[in-house]
Amino acid sequence: MKTALKFMVFALISSSAFAQFTQAPLPYAYDALEPFVDAQTMEIHYSKHHAGYVNNLNKALKEVGLEGNTDLNAILGNISKYSTAVRNNAGGHYNHTLFWNVLTPNKDTKLSADLAAAIETTFGSMEAFKTQMVQAAATRFGSGWAWLVVTPENKLVICSTPNQDNPLMDDAPVKGTPIFAIDVWEHAYYLKYQNKRGDYLQSIWSVINWDEVSRLYAQTQVK
Repeated sequence: MKTALKFMVFALISSSAFAQFTQAPLPYAYDALEPFVDAQTMEIHYSKHHAGYVNNLNKALKEVGLEGNTDLNAILGNISKYSTAVRNNAGGHYNHTLFWNVLTPNKDTKLSADLAAAIETTFGSMEAFKTQMVQAAATRFGSGWAWLVVTPENKLVICSTPNQDNPLMDDAPVKGTPIFAIDVWEHAYYLKYQNKRGDYLQSIWSVINWDEVSRLYAQTQVK
């Protein structure tokens, strides 16, 4: 009995010590966002690109002695202390996880009254907000992301970041909690839209999960 108990304790400690990041299931089928995001792009994006970031993050953390650290926000909040590999792959994992969740095939999602009011107060109108988001995404040279962020001062801000950076990083030019993101890496749209990033940026609005964006916004308002 004592031997069995010791084994169970050892197993629990071992599993905790070697805990790794894992990729959550995609919340819809690969073809669910058709025709706005094609199935082949979604499958490659999720099962190859995002999966690669998760696998490489676990390897990078092990290389710097951080294996078992699965507090992604804490890692991002201290990212300037870590290697480029940790930076790129931690960002890639966080960014894509958020991105999948703010997309949906459902057509009846809506902004909460609180978020709608905040957007109108900050940007003037929903259309003005969309225009500014598209502008941030369209003018991001090369690969990167456009973000809607709640700053530490509880303000809504639109910004963009290069590569797999994001506003949670301690050295980000604009810091805050992302509640919405648009991926503008070419692998997010090139199979369907080729070099027409602008067409992709117009289409993506047809599959936004406003329920999720509103939920994320509400979380930032909890004191």
